[in-house]
Amino acid sequence: MLEAATQLEFAVVERTKLVTAASELGRNALTHGKGGAMVLTQLFKEGHTGVQLVFADQGPGIANIEQAMTDGFSTARSMGLGLGGARRLVSEFSLQSQPGQGTTVTIIQWKRR
Repeated sequence: MLEAATQLEFAVVERTKLVTAASELGRNALTHGKGGAMVLTQLFKEGHTGVQLVFADQGPGIANIEQAMTDGFSTARSMGLGLGGARRLVSEFSLQSQPGQGTTVTIIQWKRR
């Protein structure tokens, strides 16, 4: 993903935010979702350039999404900044989860002009 953002000439700060958010979401998929997959797509929409990352797992899902997005909440004895922190770092953030059916998180980072 860093290579894609670099090729698209994202600023250093934009690349750093994208990589940090992706690291948190990837860790969550491994820790809570027992693995999963990430798909990267380059976006070109109405003159804007972006990178979309979709993280999907087949883990236990999130019973209370609002609580999971709250800073300081953790089921893994961490700082509890993963989901909320990732949301603040990127342009767009979407989370879908059903208990027993896994979780999908989609993030988009748009390049500043």
